[in-house]
Amino acid sequence: MNTQNPKISRVAIFANFNVPEKAAAALQVADYLADIGVVVAFHAYNRDKIFRMRRHKSSFLYLNTDELYTATEMVIVFGGDGTILEASRFAAPHNLPLLNFNLGRVGYMAELELSEMEMLKEICDGNYFLDERSMLSVQVYNSNGKLRKSTFALNDAVITNGALARLVDLELYERDRHLTTYRADGLIVSTPTGSTAYFMSAGGSIVDPHLSAICVAPICSYSLMARPILFTDSSEISIKNVCLREKMIYLTVDGKINIELYVDNVVKISKSEMKTNFVRVKDRSFYTNLSAKLCNTVKL
Repeated sequence: MNTQNPKISRVAIFANFNVPEKAAAALQVADYLADIGVVVAFHAYNRDKIFRMRRHKSSFLYLNTDELYTATEMVIVFGGDGTILEASRFAAPHNLPLLNFNLGRVGYMAELELSEMEMLKEICDGNYFLDERSMLSVQVYNSNGKLRKSTFALNDAVITNGALARLVDLELYERDRHLTTYRADGLIVSTPTGSTAYFMSAGGSIVDPHLSAICVAPICSYSLMARPILFTDSSEISIKNVCLREKMIYLTVDGKINIELYVDNVVKISKSEMKTNFVRVKDRSFYTNLSAKLCNTVKL
């Protein structure tokens, strides 16, 4: 373990305060951090909720979005993998590491359970290491080649017909080389981190998150030849909507951002310059964690 990391003196709390369980867990940890001298900051829109719970401390800060992620040194997240994905969208542009408490059902990316809260003292003293995860740059272009939307993903970018389970037609390119045309329920482009999510459910391989790869898998393809593909992370993937039967289909990024795709719109995906860093304190391999999480999922 790297013990040469700087000490953590200011942290941001990221949680859904509309869920009592998550609000209570976040404030329990905030109280502990305040007691050991760490400055705790919340988003300003959670201020009234915290006051109504009678859990405010004079040392708590309430900041707007820009301040919250520029005035702190680490983000502590409470929830499942979906909450962690959302938090990464705010933290990654500021190069802030995430420490994740699992309050979800699976929590592949989580590091601590609430019962392990006292490990925060070691972390704030600099006794942790960073687990770096690659991200995807996702850009949507109109049929005339004009950039319409640019975003990024830690897990995946998924193209489907939305709520309707109807086949769509998608052309796949690597740079300017046409590789194949899929007739399928959709297409998933994933990071190695996202390979344990929707990508795995669609029949894709589980990929070690530290491998340099971009993962592509069709969803229920109407073909005997369609298989998941692993590209190097220097690849530039393009997907063109050539489905003439539908007015539009949809691109969903990390399960949060939805973008309409019209005929001849193109989605270009490549490795992002941004990264997500997870704070780790436990010396365990990805495979050990994967086995434990899969077993827990089966028990559910």
